[in-house]
Amino acid sequence: MTDHDRPLWQLTAGELVAGYAAGRFTPVDALDAVLARHDAVNPSLNAVVTLAADAAHAAAEESARRWADGAPSSTLDGVPVTIKDNLLVAGMRTTWGSLAFADFVPDRDERPVARLREAGLVILGKTNVPELTVQGYTDNLLFGATGNPVNPDWTPGGSSGGAAAAVGSGIAPLALCTDGGGSIRRPASHCGLFGLKPSARTIRRGNGFPAILGEFEVVGPIARSLDDIALMLDVLAGDALPEGDFAEAPRILHAGTFGGQPVDPEIASGVDRAAEAFREAGCIVETRDSLDCLAPMDDIWPVISTSGVAWMFGRTPELAQKAGPALKAMAETGSGFTATDYAGAMVAIEALKDAFREAMAGFDVLLTPAIAALSWAKGISHPEKIDGRPVGPRGHAIFTAFANALGLPGLSVPVGTSSDGRPYGLQLVGSFRTEKRLIQLARQCGFERRERG
Repeated sequence: MTDHDRPLWQLTAGELVAGYAAGRFTPVDALDAVLARHDAVNPSLNAVVTLAADAAHAAAEESARRWADGAPSSTLDGVPVTIKDNLLVAGMRTTWGSLAFADFVPDRDERPVARLREAGLVILGKTNVPELTVQGYTDNLLFGATGNPVNPDWTPGGSSGGAAAAVGSGIAPLALCTDGGGSIRRPASHCGLFGLKPSARTIRRGNGFPAILGEFEVVGPIARSLDDIALMLDVLAGDALPEGDFAEAPRILHAGTFGGQPVDPEIASGVDRAAEAFREAGCIVETRDSLDCLAPMDDIWPVISTSGVAWMFGRTPELAQKAGPALKAMAETGSGFTATDYAGAMVAIEALKDAFREAMAGFDVLLTPAIAALSWAKGISHPEKIDGRPVGPRGHAIFTAFANALGLPGLSVPVGTSSDGRPYGLQLVGSFRTEKRLIQLARQCGFERRERG
């Protein structure tokens, strides 16, 4: 099926740009299509919380003129994109999911947003987040809960839940997001999409909200195709990354879980099948039931995240007054940690780096599930059980935070759906600044578009 046979809102970013170049349609046409799609589906999803239709139309018209002149600003000029509501966009309300910032309108773009604007992308609006983007689902007192595009009663995960719901439902082909502990990769997996968490310092930050998660949190894209992820990465990172084919057959360590923690059986079996697809494509794959060296991340992560929230409460009294109960509970936990506890967490991360390096000796890539649990009811913070076993608030999120702590790139790839239609995916984690290798590996093994399996 060609782009002539589908509505413009269904096209990938690459397909839109090809259409612009061929003169089949314009960025204004594409914007009108996604705005109409927004009007049709956003009332049930609550993915986009601030729409900037007038500004988007002005940007699309400027892009159309550049294409008519044969001088696009980039390979993504004129493509609609949403921005996660913790990233600052000049002149556009940016709330971080908090009542304390309900009326905040920044006067300048955060650096990654400025890169997209310079490249000619059309900024459609802001997508919903949990308060301060520190939860694994998407709900807040300001805008309410966001639904999954597969079923609006399910959660798209978090904290980039609004972004994933927007891309998955056709509101935009691309989303600019952040990932501090899995916030790109898990929502992408829950919505049957691709999501990339780049290596630390690959995409420059600045001019934004306080970095309460430090370098754990990075900026990256969510999209419906690997090619779109690659295009977005090039715009955001420029020439900072090496090109990437592996010199020889990639050596992949496939881990079923970390520390024996439970994983939904349908996810586990689907990722096992995907691992076999990598093997059939010529990769050397070794499977281990459990990679225990990464289990300590469950003890490290709460120290970092809750301490950051507690610091933010101390800095912003209005936030402490207006925050929801989940965030207040995090701040209370964080205020109980000492500087010694925080330093201990940093030391533990260094030990984790050493342990992971030893475990990965002889391997190029780690392959795991991206999520441990299928999507659950959107108003609930986390599933209480996985595979019949009780789990805590991050039981569903066991696979992702270590890559943030170690500064490594992680790519979420859709691989299938459960018996009742809930998407899931795998995660590929590589060594520092091997994002393009991960993308190429997934492409070579047949995982180019949406779900497989």
